[in-house]
Amino acid sequence: DRAHRLSHMVPMKRVGTADEIANAIVWLMSDDASYVTSAILDVSGGR
Repeated sequence: DRAHRLSHMVPMKRVGTADEIANAIVWLMSDDASYVTSAILDVSGGR
């Protein structure tokens, strides 16, 4: 499938899961990220 064909382009050699992306979003919405403003969180597997 497409994800498998693209995985060689990602340093971690796999496509991220929906849960991994969701965890980044949940963190940004949490109190732990309350001091983070105007940030770009690169969730790209190391690229």
